[in-house]
Amino acid sequence: MRLVKPKKALGQHFLKDLSIAKRIADTLSDYKHLPVLEIGPGMGVLTQFLLEAGHDLYVVELDMESVDYLEQNFPQLEGRILAEDFLRMNLANLFPDQFCIIGNYPYNISSQIFFKVLEYKDHIPCCSGMLQKEVAERLAAGPGSKTYGILSVLLQAWYNVEYLFTVNETVFNPPPKVKSGVIRITRNQRTELGCNEALFKTVIKTSFNQRRKTLRNSMKPLLGKEYPDYYLPIFDKRPEQLSVEQFIELTLLTGKYLKRIEENNKSVNKECHD
Repeated sequence: MRLVKPKKALGQHFLKDLSIAKRIADTLSDYKHLPVLEIGPGMGVLTQFLLEAGHDLYVVELDMESVDYLEQNFPQLEGRILAEDFLRMNLANLFPDQFCIIGNYPYNISSQIFFKVLEYKDHIPCCSGMLQKEVAERLAAGPGSKTYGILSVLLQAWYNVEYLFTVNETVFNPPPKVKSGVIRITRNQRTELGCNEALFKTVIKTSFNQRRKTLRNSMKPLLGKEYPDYYLPIFDKRPEQLSVEQFIELTLLTGKYLKRIEENNKSVNKECHD
């Protein structure tokens, strides 16, 4: 069968180097007891090594030309090739228990893929794969780094993030304009944040919306100008200086204040009605 033509609209860059594909497949060598979902297998360069390693493998592919290729060249995947958009999938329907994710991720949706992984963090103990080098470095960046951002904090609250190795442009067809990086995230021991998780996300996003400013300024859209505890040392910092634990502390402070405001408003409204 003829080869699949890479489609720019889908962000397809097919890996040609088999040794790199095997190295990526090996990132899940400790998880052969769990099913694996590969995202965007294309022509199966990574797929073949996952199958050889004995993984209980499913693949999800949006490109129908690639789906046809996989069906003809990987008969062992019969009934396991999902012609769907990963970002729209209900993964709990496919995997009621734990599973792993791997892939050579399309650059244009790689961040969205990891946001979705976070939605299933209690079901996904390990996720690995290749993405744009800058994005991979951002996910692995720690406090104090200029690339440390929203997704860095959200991921590192629940996962240990490892930047494994860099991949040059020349091993792809067509070659991308940037280098790639391979990362692996493995679930940490945290079972709960100790604060409201939805508010935690809001605090992180609010603070990084003005990342060059100190928290005393960047948190005003959430806390207002009259917040009484801006004198605390944490508000002297910029968001990229805060660890996960400090963001939890900031969320607790924010939640306590917002609850006090809510209670005051209820009290005022009650007095007005009385």
